[in-house]
Amino acid sequence: MTTDLKVREVSVGRASPLVLIAGPCVIENEESSLRAAEAIKKIAAGLQMGFIFKSSYTKDNRSKATAYTGPGLDVGLRILEKVKREIGVPVLSDVHCRYEVDAAAEVLDVLQIPAYLSQQTSLALAVGTAGKPVNIKKGQFIGPKEMKDSIGKIEHTGNRKIMLTERGSCFGYNSLVVDMRSFPILASFGYPVIFDVTHSVRIYGTPSSESAGGEPQYVPHLARAAVAAGCDGIFIEVHEDPQQAKCDACSMLPISYLEELLKELKEIDEIVRAKRMEE
Repeated sequence: MTTDLKVREVSVGRASPLVLIAGPCVIENEESSLRAAEAIKKIAAGLQMGFIFKSSYTKDNRSKATAYTGPGLDVGLRILEKVKREIGVPVLSDVHCRYEVDAAAEVLDVLQIPAYLSQQTSLALAVGTAGKPVNIKKGQFIGPKEMKDSIGKIEHTGNRKIMLTERGSCFGYNSLVVDMRSFPILASFGYPVIFDVTHSVRIYGTPSSESAGGEPQYVPHLARAAVAAGCDGIFIEVHEDPQQAKCDACSMLPISYLEELLKELKEIDEIVRAKRMEE
């Protein structure tokens, strides 16, 4: 039985309406982060949808040494703290190694373990010990059943404030495929399940700044399918102008498209949850 997780005033889980985790892939500057958070909050509030702001202070898995990786831990956390304080929303970011955990836990409402690091034991134990809610992204190289071990590492610390995020699985060398069976499998572990739709349309091996690096036209299709399959939250990276973004320009959704998509997803979610109540 899934227990709903509270992230400040936002409730995530089987008994709660669909939650939105959204924001630019990486922090570009303070002004754009505040604008994005305010715009998304307004959309989510209009739909009565819980919202957690996501943006990374560092993206540590870039394909090139010269790629933009973000402002770094100290500056990035200061910006996220300001978003949290001035916009009034919970904030989430990736944590890449155990040495970042203490500083990140001082600011972040959710510590996120990136997909590439989903099996990193030392990181999981440090994140779990911090006692904050944890979002574990499923590695694209493992199946949903293998997430039980990652969960166990967090539980070993006594922390059961966990969310699990599906973000596609490797299919060949570059493409990802989303197996809809993943959602009930992940839900069977007893924690809320999120779907990261924009990373699921990335084509790896191609720089994220090039149009060939992603297929954002499939974001609505995958998002609708995942909500119908029973996910508890939707993770969407958005940007004011994705073509000018410094990271994942090829897969982020324009903020101007977000409201219409969320309206559709909310309608599907209401049907799914009503059906669940009958069972």
